[in-house]
Amino acid sequence: MNNVGRGISLQVLIAISIMLSTLLLGAALAYQGYRGIQQTLVAAAGDSAQLLGKTINERARRLIDPAQSSIRLLTYDDVAQADNLPQRLERLPLLVESLDANKMLSAVYVGYPNGEFMLVRRLRGAELKQRFAAPDMAAFLVQTITAGEGGAMLGEWRFFDRQLTLLKAELKADYHFDPRTRPWFQDAITRSETVLTRPYVFFTTGQIGLTLAQRSVSGAAVIGMDASVDDLGGEVKDLRMTAGTEMAVVDGEGSVVAYPDLKRVVVTDNDGPRLSKIGELGVASLTQLFGESAAGETPYKFRVDGAEWYGMRAPLSTFARQDVRVLIAVPANELLAGARQVLVDQVRWAAVLIALLLLIGWAVGHRIGRPLRALADQVRALAGFDFSREVGVRSRVTEVRELSHVIGRMSRTIHNFQAITLNLSRETRLDRMLGGVLERLVDASGASGGAVYLTDENDDSLRLSAQCQGNGYPPTLSLVARSHEDLAAAVAQALDSHAHYLAVALNDRSHELLGILVLQLAPEHEAGGTVQQPFRKFVEELSGAAAVAIETRQLIEAQQRLLDAIIKLLADAIDAKSPYTGGHCERVPQLAQMLLDKAVASDSGPYADFAMNDAELYEFRIAAWLHDCGKITSPEYVVDKATKLETLYNRIHEVRTRFEVLWRDAEIDYWQGLAGGGDQEALQLTLERRRAELQEEFAFVANANIGGEFMKDEDVARLQQIGARRWQRHFDDRLGLSHDESVRLAAVPVPLLPVDEPLLADRPEHIVPWGERKPPVAKDDPRNLWGFDMRLPAQAYNYGELYNLGIRRGTLNEEERFKINEHIVQTIIMLNTLPLPKHLRRVPTIAGNHHEKMDGTGYPRRLGKDDMSIAERVMAIADIFEALTAADRPYKAPKTLSESVKILGFMARDQHVDPQLFRLFLSSGVYREYGEKFLRREQIDEVDIQPWLDMVDGA
Repeated sequence: MNNVGRGISLQVLIAISIMLSTLLLGAALAYQGYRGIQQTLVAAAGDSAQLLGKTINERARRLIDPAQSSIRLLTYDDVAQADNLPQRLERLPLLVESLDANKMLSAVYVGYPNGEFMLVRRLRGAELKQRFAAPDMAAFLVQTITAGEGGAMLGEWRFFDRQLTLLKAELKADYHFDPRTRPWFQDAITRSETVLTRPYVFFTTGQIGLTLAQRSVSGAAVIGMDASVDDLGGEVKDLRMTAGTEMAVVDGEGSVVAYPDLKRVVVTDNDGPRLSKIGELGVASLTQLFGESAAGETPYKFRVDGAEWYGMRAPLSTFARQDVRVLIAVPANELLAGARQVLVDQVRWAAVLIALLLLIGWAVGHRIGRPLRALADQVRALAGFDFSREVGVRSRVTEVRELSHVIGRMSRTIHNFQAITLNLSRETRLDRMLGGVLERLVDASGASGGAVYLTDENDDSLRLSAQCQGNGYPPTLSLVARSHEDLAAAVAQALDSHAHYLAVALNDRSHELLGILVLQLAPEHEAGGTVQQPFRKFVEELSGAAAVAIETRQLIEAQQRLLDAIIKLLADAIDAKSPYTGGHCERVPQLAQMLLDKAVASDSGPYADFAMNDAELYEFRIAAWLHDCGKITSPEYVVDKATKLETLYNRIHEVRTRFEVLWRDAEIDYWQGLAGGGDQEALQLTLERRRAELQEEFAFVANANIGGEFMKDEDVARLQQIGARRWQRHFDDRLGLSHDESVRLAAVPVPLLPVDEPLLADRPEHIVPWGERKPPVAKDDPRNLWGFDMRLPAQAYNYGELYNLGIRRGTLNEEERFKINEHIVQTIIMLNTLPLPKHLRRVPTIAGNHHEKMDGTGYPRRLGKDDMSIAERVMAIADIFEALTAADRPYKAPKTLSESVKILGFMARDQHVDPQLFRLFLSSGVYREYGEKFLRREQIDEVDIQPWLDMVDGA
């Protein structure tokens, strides 16, 4: 078998086969090509002649058809019924327009049954103007014949410029013309269709043309036009097939209508200029071709003066009634010269191609004949750690084919090992990691299919987590066996299949069962019905790496679930801290996710290129849940402050007690007055008046405490007036105080008791200074490491009674409003102190910028639109819309969808939120989807979003 002398070299065999095949193919193609060219010579000439005839016919039609259209339109005009010259001249603009619309028209005229006549001629060129002695500016000549007194015919010429301004008018006594004697008039007056005369030489201009005439619709006149066909001569010259081709257009009487040399077409004799006859051209080939009777669609071969010609006659349907046709005579030597050259070139290229194919055949045979060298090169690449190349060669030699197959499997196995390693180290999602590893493992092991089952934390069953090349695996398995032998039998029984399986346990580092790997075996992996030990060892070793990866991914996922739970726990705690903001930290992330998903899914508009991967989406969700985590530092009584005097409790009760004291003082004054002998009636009236004043004033103070309406200047002044009332304190106000309260009162002098005090007052002890708790929010604060830019109130708190009751709108004073806004500062500071992993580094930025505005007037850092990512701008819209529609706030009623969209629309108009995101918020229907999920039924009303969309588009 290895004896070289007993066979022929594979390289030589392949090379000889390719060379012989190429020679045979080349010879056959050359012969067939030569025969084909011979057969197509005549047909090609005939097709070319027919095409030339059709081309000339079409170009002639383009000359005649516009004129026919114009003359049909004129048959409907009033010029046909005009019975005097002024009326006819009024239609001059229309006749001139007909000439301008078709440059091939030289004149348009109207003949009347009484012999009157009107002709409009375009004066084109100096020669024509000189012939008619026209003024320099003349563009048109109007020739008229009209009946004068006594029936005498009067001839007149009028010259007009381009604007149809009359330049000159003169009588022509020698101008006599009777249209009724002309053939075109006689033919047209008796017919309803357009009359087309034979081509002839125009006497006036010397051009070759024909006359079109048609009776008017009323029958009162005949409209005529002179159309030039001089350009057909140029067309004939341009369409010649070869340099020696002779072509002419002749009518049935042998008159030449078109020929490249126009001077030979027109001859002059005693009767004036006329068209030459075909014999007068001096072209023998055309003369003989005109006299031949055998001329059809194929070329007609004839001889003239010893030379061979191919002739063809093609009728022109445009001049069907005049029997006009095209004569084409082509010299045979010119026609066949191109064909012979093509044949020679084809043979030459065929020879070159055959030589090239012979060289390629020898080279291919040389390469195919040495497959072992190719395999050696491939194995050498594997030794050089290049596993990306496909290994193997095709060969009919059995040993080479088997060696190629084995090396190819080895290469694929190594490549799959690499892919498995990369998948185990790079893939972060457990399900995708298992699918990728299983697919590579099935391919590397040559198994028919496989599946991975993982233990269920809730019970002892195994759930299907990944499968490859097969779908006959049940979703769960309930197995008790753990040894290899029992496990394989239990798997085979559970799968209820006659196929053979290898089941390998996947254990973690503590030897706890994580799951099992099931491979459906191929026949070569079994010997005597049992799995071959090397293959089992290979699968077990590989499954160990998979088990470690599974354990690692499960730990990572468990940590991530724990992190998510802690974050949600924090958000729930913030919501639970205040019954008035419950659900805010839960609803905002869901609304933000809705809007962000729409932006990511956009395939057009400003967000067509916007995309986020899984890590960025997870980072956004974490930031959304933590966006208000700083509220954990906000005092609950400030967040929930429902009245102006509320701190840890509503201090209106203190004020009411003071009014009670004044009430009692009024009664005491009454009784003391009676005891002193005063007038009872006067004292009673004074008591009633003081009681009424106290009732009314307390009601005013209590109403101001609610903060439901805007406080006017006169309301604040009245508070000052009411607060000026005095009441007497008998008890020491320094008793029972906390350390902080005592510190604030330390600088206040102690008055002697009893002491008169105002009913309402802003006392020094009401001021709580910042002290060491001053937050670093000022732009120039050296402690400000986060870029905050907020105005800091002078004091931490101001509990002054008049100060708080005088709040103009709402229930929060400046210090308390800052304290609420400070939650975003604390959010940023808290999140920046966390050791966040790299893929969560932007969480503080996304979570902390939802109170910024697009125009740079927001807080805490006064960022503009360009300083904020799309995710941050999404958070801003979500936070505002949730707050507008929330039904759990004590200081406002929940707003409807339309009211909330209106407010958000004004904010988009004023560049407080992103207008484009607001447009997406409306056009995608996120606002309604959120409303149907979270709002009360009475809040969901009809919303006309079109005005807001128009506003955004027009901005």
